[in-house]
Amino acid sequence: MKLALKDLLRLATIGSVDDGKSTLIGRLLVDTRQLFDDQLDAVVAASEKRGVGDLDLSFVTDGLRAEREQGITIDVAYRYASTPTRKFIIADCPGHVQYTRNMATGASTADLALVVLDVAHGLKEQTRRHLCIAALLGVHNLIVAVNKLDEAKWSQTAFQGVVDELETIARELGFASMTIIPISALLGDNVVEPSANTPWYDGPTVIEALEESDAGTWTRTGHGARLPIQWVLRQPGGGRTYAGMVNGDSFRPGDVVTLLPANIKTAITAIHSGVKGRAEAGAGLSVDVKLADETDAGRGDMLASEPLPTVTNEFVATICWFGEKPLVAGQRLRLKHTTKVTPVRVNTIDGVVDIGTLKVDAGRQLATNEIGLATLRTADPLVVDDYGDNRVTGSFVLIDEVTNATVAAGMIGRATFL
Repeated sequence: MKLALKDLLRLATIGSVDDGKSTLIGRLLVDTRQLFDDQLDAVVAASEKRGVGDLDLSFVTDGLRAEREQGITIDVAYRYASTPTRKFIIADCPGHVQYTRNMATGASTADLALVVLDVAHGLKEQTRRHLCIAALLGVHNLIVAVNKLDEAKWSQTAFQGVVDELETIARELGFASMTIIPISALLGDNVVEPSANTPWYDGPTVIEALEESDAGTWTRTGHGARLPIQWVLRQPGGGRTYAGMVNGDSFRPGDVVTLLPANIKTAITAIHSGVKGRAEAGAGLSVDVKLADETDAGRGDMLASEPLPTVTNEFVATICWFGEKPLVAGQRLRLKHTTKVTPVRVNTIDGVVDIGTLKVDAGRQLATNEIGLATLRTADPLVVDDYGDNRVTGSFVLIDEVTNATVAAGMIGRATFL
């Protein structure tokens, strides 16, 4: 399974509106010949209808009618691409502030963020917000495409000014790596082929940087294997197996595991994926496992190997709030964590993140699209890891009990840069 993960790179494009994210992804797909003729014909027809010339590359990913009519990205558009050395899942995330929740969705399983920004405007507030959310979500690697260099007459000075700004925020947010590339998404310079317009730049093109990036980083190893139980399957002839998706480290037959929150130790005797037995089950694989002992485990319980996660019903969390009304202490919601849903109460709001300074200010509420710290208490115990150790068992969403709308994304613990 690890080999498959290394072959597949998950990336999310982030940044502010009109900086050229969709155009860059369109350019990558067109120049690497990922589109069929009928797909190109549809983009050409949509471009002519809006009167924007022969080919508006943003239409390659902006598939909704409202997106093409307004010239903006609303939903997360997923596209799949491949080169001779690498496969890609590309999440084109919206840049408008009102669609921040969609951006968080696209970045939640990304190995890296492909940041696009306009060289003339540098880091806008929304780009800073996106970078904060990417860091919160555990995306530690960045490729930054400094776009529209053609409009800046290929100025190295303008490019360097943006580089200095980016290096400052990357240090503050704790990103592990960052590659910064001067490009023109519209003309294709330094996207797939090197550009003669930037003789002062000798780094990789965007596609080269993507091919060289580490994949599989959305799941961390070394902190134990986890199987949140989704289904209990009754087997012909008697007995039960427990189905779910593995995350963290791998499970193998013979492994000693603990059923939580009941704290029952047992062992795995067999692992199946479909009808086939497996000698190992790694992160991202859906399996069902047979245990040495009969248990009363059900949906929402978890099988885990050492080091064990924490069982708790009260914890501090970093929250990205998307609800229209502010989040306040005393509010009651539903919390979905892995396969478990439970009522939750907001005990306290412990601070609000200032996007400009990255400091936590005192505050008693979180407004729409704000990031902050809160202490939550759940009706039922949860089996959790710190988000820095496991992005699956360390994350949750909050759901409005009346509208059933998802109103927040949450990470267990305090973000490392706060």
